[in-house]
Amino acid sequence: MLGLNPATLISRMIVLLVAFTIHELAHAVTADRMGDPTPRRMGRITLNPLAHLDPFGTIMLLISGFGWAKPVMVNPMNLRGNPRTSMAIVAAAGPISNVIMAVIFALPFQLGLVGFSTFGGSAVFPSLGELLFQFVWINLILAFFNLIPIPPLDGYKILTGILPPDIAYRLRPLEQYGFLILMGAIFILPMLGIDVISNLIMGPSMAVLTFLIGL
Repeated sequence: MLGLNPATLISRMIVLLVAFTIHELAHAVTADRMGDPTPRRMGRITLNPLAHLDPFGTIMLLISGFGWAKPVMVNPMNLRGNPRTSMAIVAAAGPISNVIMAVIFALPFQLGLVGFSTFGGSAVFPSLGELLFQFVWINLILAFFNLIPIPPLDGYKILTGILPPDIAYRLRPLEQYGFLILMGAIFILPMLGIDVISNLIMGPSMAVLTFLIGL
């Protein structure tokens, strides 16, 4: 399927179930702790992946490396403190959770418990090294992808939370076109030789990956 062998697909599916679930749960728990009951009422305070996965976003990540989960609904007016700043904190919780997971799953490489010699299991099932590698790699991709300041990604919410109110207000009209802008940046710009999204994600992800597991 799309040039991916079964072992890679299986490892990515396992990683997706964990990474997307923890990412969205981090948003939900942070909002809940900051005073907004909306995520809890909508059943998002759970480790059940079915509550968090978006079918199209999951397929996109499997085949292209870019993807997303079902957004956690948050009411900024219920959050303690300044609504914009509090919303930025809730938004940042997702990418931070991905970075933490990448660091945790890189520890076996750092401690010498696994290495690249452990790669190359069966053609169907991933080896431990391959699975851990995918955990680190995909979590880094998710972290940097979500930090891009295009709505509806977390980076946009973080940006509008730290910008002066008047500038943040001027950016609000972009929100209704955010998804179209994002799809254009992912699919159309590369066809024109402008691969901005890939440069914003793959470059930093590879740099951190090299640092974490010593490529």
